[in-house]
Amino acid sequence: MTEPQEQQQTLGEIGLENFAPYLMNRIMGRYNASMREELAELGLTTPKMRALAVLAMIDGLLIGQLAVYAVVEYSTLSRSLDGLEADALVERRPDIEDARATRVFITPAGRSTFEKIWPRMAEATAQMFEGISTDERRVFTTTLQKMLRNIRVHDF
Repeated sequence: MTEPQEQQQTLGEIGLENFAPYLMNRIMGRYNASMREELAELGLTTPKMRALAVLAMIDGLLIGQLAVYAVVEYSTLSRSLDGLEADALVERRPDIEDARATRVFITPAGRSTFEKIWPRMAEATAQMFEGISTDERRVFTTTLQKMLRNIRVHDF
């Protein structure tokens, strides 16, 4: 059950420290910055890492789907895939049902690269949740999932 919508406030009344989009951007900005050095050592950028992470979980996505899951602009993803493919970390193949569409698959080398960066990703995530109980984390994650359902454009 949702609460009645509050009267619209100005950002000045809310304050940046209480404005969820601002906080989410700050958190993800710090997360990405904390990963930058390790990514660079592996020849990765944030968009490349996101693509590998998604493909490690859901392999063989259409490029458009991968862009949504990886939260990367299509043009940026296309350039990132060029680099990942040149490094033999992913492979693009025509879709079996629609030859005009392209699917992206992670290669064994790509999976190995993702497995090298995963411990650092997990460590950065754990740092964000330091001092937050398991129950609070579960509620927070459930809330984020609900928020995503409220705003998403795609069925995934």
